[in-house]
Amino acid sequence: MTKYENRHIPEGINVSEEHPLKEFLILAFGLGAITALVVLLLSLMAGWLVHFIPFSLEKSLATSSFSTSTSSDVVLTNEQLEIEGYLQLLANKLSAAQHLPDGMEVVVHYVDGDTVNAFATLGGNIIMYRGLIEALPHENALAMLLSHEIAHIKQRAPIVSLGRGVAVGLALASLSGFGDSSMSHQLIGNVGLLTSLTFSRHQEEQADIEALQTLENYYGHAQGAESLFEILSEGDYALKPPKLLSTHPITEERINRVRHFNGSHVGLASYKPLPEFLVNISQGLD
Repeated sequence: MTKYENRHIPEGINVSEEHPLKEFLILAFGLGAITALVVLLLSLMAGWLVHFIPFSLEKSLATSSFSTSTSSDVVLTNEQLEIEGYLQLLANKLSAAQHLPDGMEVVVHYVDGDTVNAFATLGGNIIMYRGLIEALPHENALAMLLSHEIAHIKQRAPIVSLGRGVAVGLALASLSGFGDSSMSHQLIGNVGLLTSLTFSRHQEEQADIEALQTLENYYGHAQGAESLFEILSEGDYALKPPKLLSTHPITEERINRVRHFNGSHVGLASYKPLPEFLVNISQGLD
């Protein structure tokens, strides 16, 4: 009878020749690369899909989560109402010059604060701070600022930014195992998200171009637009950048773009002064 025996197992057969730490790093890097790729694809897909969301739905979303938590509890004085009314009227005229789609409207909210900032958010809402308005030398610079924010709304930049942020947040939460069914509502309903949306360099460039064309349609030229960027990139603002620069980075390239536009679009330049009540706030008068 033939006798069979198990072969002797060599020592260290289950021990890898690679250092355990090296294997861990390879696995971690691979997992990180896959996660980054998934998040990137979801972000791009979300940025594309949100363009199909009707503006009316975007507006209702903003109404339920943004307006009720900002200016609704603040009672404006008669002077502040006058300023907000002027800003709204100017925004309406610039919106017409920019040819906003039917059903899309802009609502301007004036905030009597020292913060040097302005931004567009969901539902056609634009927030304008006194700190920025009082730094502007004439209406043309103010119109450039408003037109830029209106262009973001026209191009659906706020909903694109929010959509990408929500998609990335949900993806990371799911991959880390901390996601739940209510997280999407928490992310969308977070007012902080709606007031701190950031736009890509391409979105900023497109908004600049749209704004310059708007000024030419409205004034017959875009002279004075560069004043907005020059003021914020010089003097005290250069040493202490305002909040506006965190979401609207001002570069020499953007200033040169304005100058190039003005150089290729001949028009009779004339600067329109700001109304007296806006001049008074910049001078600290009552």
